[in-house]
Amino acid sequence: MVVMLIIIALIIAAPYIVHYFHHEPVMDLKDFNKAVAQLKGANGTLDGDNASDDAKNPNPTLFKFDPNNLSADQWAKLGLSGKQISVLKNYEAKGGRFYTKTDLQKIYSITPEDYKRLEPYINLPGEYINKKTDEVVEINSADSAKLTQIKGIGAGFASRIIKYRTQLGGFVKKEQLMEIYGIDTAKYHELAPHVSVNATHIHKIHINTVTVDELRPFPYLNFKQMNAIVEYRKQHGDYHSMEDLHQIVILDAEILRKIAPYLTFK
Repeated sequence: MVVMLIIIALIIAAPYIVHYFHHEPVMDLKDFNKAVAQLKGANGTLDGDNASDDAKNPNPTLFKFDPNNLSADQWAKLGLSGKQISVLKNYEAKGGRFYTKTDLQKIYSITPEDYKRLEPYINLPGEYINKKTDEVVEINSADSAKLTQIKGIGAGFASRIIKYRTQLGGFVKKEQLMEIYGIDTAKYHELAPHVSVNATHIHKIHINTVTVDELRPFPYLNFKQMNAIVEYRKQHGDYHSMEDLHQIVILDAEILRKIAPYLTFK
């Protein structure tokens, strides 16, 4: 008991003993302050401060430009800050497009002073300015260029629509656009009047010959469901109708409803 009490006492006292005999070195800030002073520019700011997102090119170069897909470097040359460029690029990534000069003024990060300075140099091709926004585009057959003619669809959204259309095999109804990243309910209602769907263009899945690897891109099924479809067919023979697929437990009614238009049993 005495030995145990001595050990416990030593454990408790150890941090105090170490602290007593070990002294942290005192930092000399003279050299540090000297280095900071050397890093400061003539305007008294650190180099890192000059890279601030709010910093603008003090000597902008003005030139004729199309604001659609303009590079970040070119926006910077025109005198916009990193934060302003980030907002513009985010607008572009979400399918935003400039059809008239005043569309640039609607970007909240562009100040009235910026717009007044840039407006004489905005050079929009006639294809944007005179674009018909009331044309209805069939989205199963439209290429990327045709999709960008829809107001609210830029190169980014057109690419996503085509990619998802390829994975699906085509759209059965236009509401499926809301399954694409970035197209929420509000965006869909903006696009809906300008698009149509011809379901005869869809590429169907030959359910009695398809392999798991061929099913992988199809977004409505996970791997277990794909594997179950193929394995059930191997064990029970060809499928004759959707009723046969109801026998697969992990395929619920919602999944079967979504995949039904894409299957052929021939």
